[in-house]
Amino acid sequence: MTGPMNETPKPAEHRLHQYAQLAAVVIVVVGSYLVLYPFIPAILFSAVVCSATWPLYVRLRKALRGRSTLAALVMTLLLIALVIGPSVLLAVSLADNVTAMVEAGKAALGRDPIQPPAWLRKIPTVGEMLADYWQRLVSSSESLAAQSQGLLEPARNFLVGAGKTVGQDLLQLALAMFISFFFYRDGEALALALRKALNRLAGGLGRELLQTIHNTVTGVVHGIFGTALAQAVLALVGFLIAGVPAPFLLAVATFFLSILPIGPPLVWGGATLWLVSQGQIGWAVFMALWGLLAISSIDNFVKPYLISRSSDLPLLLIVLGVFGGVFAFGFIGIFIGPPVLAVGLTLVQLWIARSHEETGTPGA
Repeated sequence: MTGPMNETPKPAEHRLHQYAQLAAVVIVVVGSYLVLYPFIPAILFSAVVCSATWPLYVRLRKALRGRSTLAALVMTLLLIALVIGPSVLLAVSLADNVTAMVEAGKAALGRDPIQPPAWLRKIPTVGEMLADYWQRLVSSSESLAAQSQGLLEPARNFLVGAGKTVGQDLLQLALAMFISFFFYRDGEALALALRKALNRLAGGLGRELLQTIHNTVTGVVHGIFGTALAQAVLALVGFLIAGVPAPFLLAVATFFLSILPIGPPLVWGGATLWLVSQGQIGWAVFMALWGLLAISSIDNFVKPYLISRSSDLPLLLIVLGVFGGVFAFGFIGIFIGPPVLAVGLTLVQLWIARSHEETGTPGA
């Protein structure tokens, strides 16, 4: 004889209970994602920066006799000075240079029509046609005004969009600095929780995976962006010595273009050509030698040294990480894209190596 206490749930009711639990979990996960979605770039940027600078934080905390909160505050203020400060200076410098270029353009339009140079007519086949078109264009003030008006609206829209993007990126950077304080202060507790989660997901490999991720991020950040910073500093020194206009803006351009192999020569080469056009041949020779022997050559020494502690990231993934990061996260995506791809590549390589060990087959 069986009583009510011995009754078991019906299969249909049990499945309904499981579906309800699954639905609740999905709702919580999706809701959490939607809430955190606007802050994902700032969180990833903070994680990359804190991981790459964690040894410095540990030494600072030790010097401050274990006061984690004070050490985290000092590191955050240091990041603000090194990241947000130059970003604000870049925005101001860019605005000043844009204003100067607009004023120069207005002044150029107000002057008498510029006659085509004599060498233009000497170009084989198309020289006469280009010179005649030049003459027709500059002699017709109405045509020139119409074309200028046609370019004015797209230029205004571009500047408005660029200003909005810069404002959003500065806001993300400020938020990232705020998050970094808590990552520094509670980093060890967060790493422990993450290690436990990875242990459950990866079968006891949490510590190894976390160490691999940390080493990869640190190596990529130090190797790519450390080299870019060194080249930008040397470029700034050269531009200041040679008297090139907008030296800070050109140095920032060198920093971002340093990620590409032919990037820095485009900047210091353009500065050299500008000096030649101004008749400053001596300074042009100096700028060319400085760019070749200092700015571009340092890449061959600094990057191998900085990245020697981790696996190198293929150039294709660096480029894809930079542009993909910009498209996905805006300006700070430059710093997020390459480390994220590097971590993905490293984890795939680790998974392949583990698979070969478990099956006993030799790796590629």
